[in-house]
Amino acid sequence: MARAGFYAIQTSRIRFGRDGQWYADDEPIINQRIADLFARHIQRSADGGYILRLGDEQAPVEVEDTPFVVVGVTVGADGGLIAELNDHTSEPLELSTLEIGSSEVPYCRVKNGSERARFLRPAYYQLARHITEVEPGRFEIRTGTATHRIGTR
Repeated sequence: MARAGFYAIQTSRIRFGRDGQWYADDEPIINQRIADLFARHIQRSADGGYILRLGDEQAPVEVEDTPFVVVGVTVGADGGLIAELNDHTSEPLELSTLEIGSSEVPYCRVKNGSERARFLRPAYYQLARHITEVEPGRFEIRTGTATHRIGTR
């Protein structure tokens, strides 16, 4: 168990859970500043997995579902939707990338389309305000004048 919220990344098993929580050796990382640091420094490795790169150190990261999660959805000045991510960045929500995965969980593409992000429940509820069921089992999202069909995976 780490002391005082410090995690030696090279000697701990670091995992990012589908719940949007960071874990070290299966214990939740409760120090939000450490979790934020990890979220800002996760990168795709050459083998297609993920690593944390902090200065000269790097360590593998187990990613249960997606390396980023959408924590909030807001409406931008232009009427488009903005995805707020767990790494404290925001970007326009590309409606054409929105899809519904297993267990009815929405996903979208982020980071210039390079990564997939899972919507956490609060963000899903914010997104749902813009979704309409146009026929049984077929959904669309509408923002301003734009309408996009939501695909399934």
